[in-house]
Amino acid sequence: MMDIQHLFAEASRKEASDLHLISAFPPMLRLAGMLVPVEGTVALTSDETQTLIDSTLSPEQKEIFSTNKEIDYSLATPVGRFRVNAYVQKGSAAAAFRLIPERIKTLEELGLPAICGEFVKLRQGLILVTGPTGHGKSTTLASMINIINQGKNVHIVTIEDPIEYVYPVGRAMVSQREMHGDTHSWNVALRSVLREDPDVVLVGEMRDFETIQSAITIAETGHLVFATLHTNSAAQSIDRIVDVFPENQQIQIRLQLSNVLEGILSQRLVPALSGGRIPATEILTATPAIRTLVREGKTHQIDNIIQTSAEFGMMTLETSLAAAVKAGTIGLDVAVSFALRPEELGRLLKTTV
Repeated sequence: MMDIQHLFAEASRKEASDLHLISAFPPMLRLAGMLVPVEGTVALTSDETQTLIDSTLSPEQKEIFSTNKEIDYSLATPVGRFRVNAYVQKGSAAAAFRLIPERIKTLEELGLPAICGEFVKLRQGLILVTGPTGHGKSTTLASMINIINQGKNVHIVTIEDPIEYVYPVGRAMVSQREMHGDTHSWNVALRSVLREDPDVVLVGEMRDFETIQSAITIAETGHLVFATLHTNSAAQSIDRIVDVFPENQQIQIRLQLSNVLEGILSQRLVPALSGGRIPATEILTATPAIRTLVREGKTHQIDNIIQTSAEFGMMTLETSLAAAVKAGTIGLDVAVSFALRPEELGRLLKTTV
């Protein structure tokens, strides 16, 4: 029988981002974005998969998993922390384990734009980190939060599902609250956060009407709020926020959002020619022109503002991809596959794509 700790050790040794356990497949590692089987393993049976997953669950978590057919949780192991989603597929247990490195990397080590270092200097407002699942949003947020943790005497409150990075002792006081273990719901946690005397609040994910409304309210009341959204671009992020509200509230929410939004970082992790993955980013900063477009509901014009506002720290995804191609970091084919506007990428590279 395979040992779960051996699989965790292999994931850590290979620097995998994820470990997958699904019956009828061998344990799989995601290396530089690609899935490969763990060396020396064979396809798991349904019972083997269930046993491996059960070995990572507490009795209470087993009960939740049995009832709900899925569960998110975090797991501390000798090789590091994992963020886990266990679920049921075709009547059999399965799980995805995301390896969370123990050390939080700096913005420079992650290859992120310098403007991210400016966002953490703000006293209040809303900063969004967006992009697809598995493209480094949590790592980017942890890096920014840790700058504040190491540099300011403030109270940071995080609400996560589950806790991913654990922040080292710094100048800040950090309260990390995990869904189910430390609070029963996002709504309750977000309602009570203002009574916890925070300076900085991290909302693990703005997932619905209540969490989005709460995040905006917290930012409105003079706090610095960081949050994630699963969207593809800055303009789409704004549309997503507004669209979750009833039509009769959308004018008001656009006004509120135009007042509190400070920046959006939309990122992708793209395969590098040297191996591994590097970030490609779109950056929006809340200039008066951007605030006006948000307030007036003219989000279709935001891309044009980003393209012409490099002096304010803004950058399109295509600009980031083109710079990586010119630097010889990524291939043209990779850049084309990740571009949202291939014709813009072609213009920047003066080629046809």
